[in-house]
Amino acid sequence: MGATSHQAGAAGRAPTADRPSSLRNVVLVGHSGAGKTTLVEALALTAGAVNRAGRVEDGTAVSDYDEIEHRQQRSVQLSLVPVEWAGIKINILDTPGYADFVGELRAGLRAADAALFVVSSSDGIDGATRMVWDECAAVGMPRAIVVTHLEAARADYAQMTTVCGENFGAEDPDAVIPLYLPLYGPPGPDGHAPVAGLLGLLSRRVYDYTSGERVERDPEPSELALISDARSRLIEGIIAESEDESLMDRYLGGEDIDFKTLVDDLERAVARGTFHPVLMAAPAADGARQGLGTVELLELITGGFPTPLERAAVPVTTPDGADRPAVTCDPEGPLVAEVVKTSSDPYVGRVSLVRVFSGTLRPEETVHVSGHGLSDRGHEDHDVDERIGTLTSPFGKQQRTLTQVIAGDLACVAKLTRAETGDTLSAKDRPLLMEPWPMPDPLLPLAIAAHSKADEDKLSQGLARLVAEDPTMRLEQNPDTHQVVLWCLGEAHQDVALERLRTRYGVQVDPVPHRVSLRETFGAKAAGRGRHVKQSGGHGQFAICEIEVEPLPPGSGIEFVDKVVGGAVPRQFIPSVEKGVRTQAARGVAAGYPLVDVRITLLDGKAHSVDSSDAAFQTAGALALREAAAEARIHLLEPVAELAVLVPDEYVGPVMSDLAGRRGRVVGTEQAGAGRTQVRAEIPEIEIGRYAVELRSVSHGTGRFTRAYARHEPMPPQIADKVREQAEKGT
Repeated sequence: MGATSHQAGAAGRAPTADRPSSLRNVVLVGHSGAGKTTLVEALALTAGAVNRAGRVEDGTAVSDYDEIEHRQQRSVQLSLVPVEWAGIKINILDTPGYADFVGELRAGLRAADAALFVVSSSDGIDGATRMVWDECAAVGMPRAIVVTHLEAARADYAQMTTVCGENFGAEDPDAVIPLYLPLYGPPGPDGHAPVAGLLGLLSRRVYDYTSGERVERDPEPSELALISDARSRLIEGIIAESEDESLMDRYLGGEDIDFKTLVDDLERAVARGTFHPVLMAAPAADGARQGLGTVELLELITGGFPTPLERAAVPVTTPDGADRPAVTCDPEGPLVAEVVKTSSDPYVGRVSLVRVFSGTLRPEETVHVSGHGLSDRGHEDHDVDERIGTLTSPFGKQQRTLTQVIAGDLACVAKLTRAETGDTLSAKDRPLLMEPWPMPDPLLPLAIAAHSKADEDKLSQGLARLVAEDPTMRLEQNPDTHQVVLWCLGEAHQDVALERLRTRYGVQVDPVPHRVSLRETFGAKAAGRGRHVKQSGGHGQFAICEIEVEPLPPGSGIEFVDKVVGGAVPRQFIPSVEKGVRTQAARGVAAGYPLVDVRITLLDGKAHSVDSSDAAFQTAGALALREAAAEARIHLLEPVAELAVLVPDEYVGPVMSDLAGRRGRVVGTEQAGAGRTQVRAEIPEIEIGRYAVELRSVSHGTGRFTRAYARHEPMPPQIADKVREQAEKGT
């Protein structure tokens, strides 16, 4: 924005801040392929934190250095890159753009105080990015936009600024305005003119990057004309957000508003989250030290984005839920820090990336770790005291040691063996708890089985570590199907989970078909006789019982009734018969699924004074139930889910058609905000095993849904017959 020079931070040391006002925490948001990681490396190069190859001292990149990211050629996790500019420490949080890793994005949003939305000039803006923008707007998070891929043949910066206004300026189109215009160089052989510099609209200066260095000069007459046309709209947008109500009258009266006044008002409006400037950036050319637009971005971050001091006070409670005063960003205040990411290192063990909201964190001190609210995802509640290890500042694979971490800053903490993502760290004599940030429910099941006996021995521990790192993953031990199920956000999320199990924890697993929890019930009344008589020498076995089975209303379970008269079955063996039929009911009578919603009545039987026993009557009861089932039509019951699908209005029709094709019944629709509709439906769970993936296709990545168990109801005969055939084949 300005024309002053800035001193970059020195490579090889960790940037530090001695007060919150010298900190900026910014998260990069954008779809996969928008160029976030490339931009991070360009900013680090400009700030002097990496060499000209974009690498840190050990030769690794500052972001996307994980082996899984190398193999998959995309970001799969949140990474922190701290740099220093103009005496300000900037914590850059690079997030994955792929929808499967939205948990990492939400962690970055929680840790940051402002968001930089990265959009590709050749790809445009997708629906998922618009949704994140709306979420940030709802909480008033300051935002700016940076346009990348200016070198693409289809790049059109002017058109892209219009697209940004249409997508991000719904509330106020005049609050999404570019600060610079592109300066084009001579066209190349393909006729495409590259962007070689920037025309500063406020400063009325030209920043020429042709030489590989940022060179500032006066504009030529033709360039000045371009600047003047766009400058008026920018000034009007800034003045509209100014706290000085007289400024607009002065401007309309012909007064030339002072440059510093405009910059100060711009920065205040950006920090308040009411003005969203559009900038552009490109990586440095070969041999160059600065990428195009990176200096301007760093100026905006340090001058326009808020400090941690401007963040609203954080609500806290005691671990048992008692209210406590909200904490502010004060290094001398009570310690409150939050684990925003957990990872495992083969050499140092568990590493926790934390954001300190209050107080100061120091090495080797004992802190209280509180974790609550994720027990439904396989995470146990815990309140423990732990001694933290070293504090470090991450940079690529390097960890640079820190002596302390003040309120507002981020750092890595080693040796917290119980801490999980979302946990709160506080003083051991004053434990506090922050409410976890909202996370999407994992709705794509992955049933797994250990590959070998050795893997089976390590599976439980490996899975526990996996879900401790990722709160968007849920571990289920299904009591009905006896399957181990990892619930994930998508197929890429599943792939990363399997690879981490194998490479980090040495556990090889095999995916197996996921089974839903079916039930069986009788379609009509039936009778059965169980005869268990063995006289083959020695102590014999003798038990005969006759039962009647009749269906009951849904939800009735198993009801056992004794109507034996005359002692045909001795009283001490009545419970044995009941145990036998209940055990057989749990195993199923047709396709191996639990029997429910029937009344089993014991009518008659026979016993022997010597050879009858508890075990004999248990066996007879089971045989009687199986015989009754052989004489009756057994219905398979399938679980039905209540589905709530939230989509933009233009996708309501395709979503409803898709649900109908899955045997779904739409029960209602309702408006859920501007331009969005919630579709409510009931649908068999067997039809939505992959709905987390398929809804993305139907809604172009803009749909969200929740599901809840409603009831079990009879499965259509033709589908039930296929299930029985599979059960008979043992598949």
